[in-house]
Amino acid sequence: MTVHDNIRLLREMRQWSQEEMANRLNMSLNGYARIERGESKLHLDKLSQIAQVLNIDVIELMTAHEKGVVFFVQDNGVCANHFSTINLPNQNSQEIEKLQLIIQHKDEIIAQKDAELLILKKLVAVLEANQIEK
Repeated sequence: MTVHDNIRLLREMRQWSQEEMANRLNMSLNGYARIERGESKLHLDKLSQIAQVLNIDVIELMTAHEKGVVFFVQDNGVCANHFSTINLPNQNSQEIEKLQLIIQHKDEIIAQKDAELLILKKLVAVLEANQIEK
């Protein structure tokens, strides 16, 4: 999986449209779509901005299922031109993706539970009102 695939996946996991993501990045929809298609060269500053919007580390954003990229930063804070790849076991990457989907599903279930709880509270109030009237 490439960086642009990761960006698309993370955006979709948050159920954001490309337009919403482009707005959050203060860029055009076409410009953002080119990023997801891998048609734009991403510099560290843009990767940092995307990671900030997605509320993740830049390294997490750049970590693919089988390999990632690590940037070495010089003392003055300027990113060096050197990089190395890190091989990650495919099973760990799959486990991370599975856990991310579980977290997303958990949030959906909690929202559904809250809505059902509200309905049940209203039903209890109606039943208690009917009981008092009798």
